[in-house]
Amino acid sequence: MKPIQVGLLGIGTVGSGVFNVLGRNQDEICRRAGCDIRIAAVADLDTARARSIVGESVRVLGDARELIADPEIDVVVELIGGCGIARLLVLEAIAAGKHVVTANKALLAVHGTEIFQAAADKGVIVAFEAAVAGGIPIIKALREGLTANRIQWIAGIINGTTNFILSEMRDKGLDFGVVLKEAQALGYAEADPTFDIEGVDAAHKATIMSALAFGIPVQFDKAYVEGITQLAAADIKYAEQLGYRIKLLGITRRRPEGIELRVHPSLVPAKRLIANVEGAMNAVVVQGDAVGATLYYGKGAGSEPTASAVIADLVDIARLHGADAAHRVPPLAFQSHTLAAAGGELPVLPMSEVVTSYYLRARVADEAGVLARITGILAEAGISIDAVLQREADEVGGEGSTQTDVIILTHDTREGDMDTALARIQQLPTVLAPITRIRKEELN
Repeated sequence: MKPIQVGLLGIGTVGSGVFNVLGRNQDEICRRAGCDIRIAAVADLDTARARSIVGESVRVLGDARELIADPEIDVVVELIGGCGIARLLVLEAIAAGKHVVTANKALLAVHGTEIFQAAADKGVIVAFEAAVAGGIPIIKALREGLTANRIQWIAGIINGTTNFILSEMRDKGLDFGVVLKEAQALGYAEADPTFDIEGVDAAHKATIMSALAFGIPVQFDKAYVEGITQLAAADIKYAEQLGYRIKLLGITRRRPEGIELRVHPSLVPAKRLIANVEGAMNAVVVQGDAVGATLYYGKGAGSEPTASAVIADLVDIARLHGADAAHRVPPLAFQSHTLAAAGGELPVLPMSEVVTSYYLRARVADEAGVLARITGILAEAGISIDAVLQREADEVGGEGSTQTDVIILTHDTREGDMDTALARIQQLPTVLAPITRIRKEELN
């Protein structure tokens, strides 16, 4: 079988990892794929740096379109990132009849419907294992390994930067801003960490997993996205005292009315395995009706972990590129004509319709009757209370303080009802600061 000729668009952190792992494990990979997989060309604006990585055995080009136009290239690996030029180049590669491998979660979460349709029209493969959770094979698990199951929900720690920050906040008792600077100094956070700390990166990944799990189109614009920038060290401490840890979770859940798709900080019981995922590691829990809960854990980023996923896609293409397109595994797991239309029988629900439980913290005047007024408003809204913790005023504000913190855990309730209740509680003259609300996920 003739070798598969691969062209890399971009040879930064992941691209260099692909080149190195392919070279180091060439014999093993060939035995699995049934043929050689060779990097024939690299396109990168910094041709000198690219040449220093790949040496003289690989063509180095400064123009990505020259690589795409090369009739000898079978597969184009897009490692540029973003939704601008990357989208155009992916569509051009598909139009040229090339298979595509990408690690670009933002591109697929926003433009996946267009890209998958273009690939179907041309009969080529778009593979994207590296787009979610780095080296963890969660895409293959959802698309193939769990295909017998009706997936009920997915919850994942799918951004290593935020998990590192939350782990450090818990371990050291520090506030967000201090730990962010530490994460940047150590290289865990970018100079501009907005996509990570505001939850956007995790939402891109959750969007892709939701489409795979429930047979719906990618709909990033309908995801609820909340980051970790407003979390305080006090809430992490209180959560710990209550038997919980705070994690930024990407959650998607099937309900009779539609699909929940959301990213936000969540209290998770400390006894759950996912609550004990620390540092920059990733983990995803998938609940299926037949298999129950399955957990996938590993490195969610990095040169060679991500390269591992890219090369797995290349091996799949080597095995399948000669097969009739109708007999390949569909990119979103379900046959394309069966995907639920956006807004159709499985709509993505607005956040007001999400059902979950809550952690509430209110800074209040330390006087009689305050707690009764708060719990009375919750009761009027039909919100059931699971537990209440009231701190001593001296502990919160020092000796002689006239303020204290009231912490309330609720049972499941509709988010819209909680919004209404919190608006009423916030207006009480004895509530002295904005109420902190963090959703609580038992992950049973």
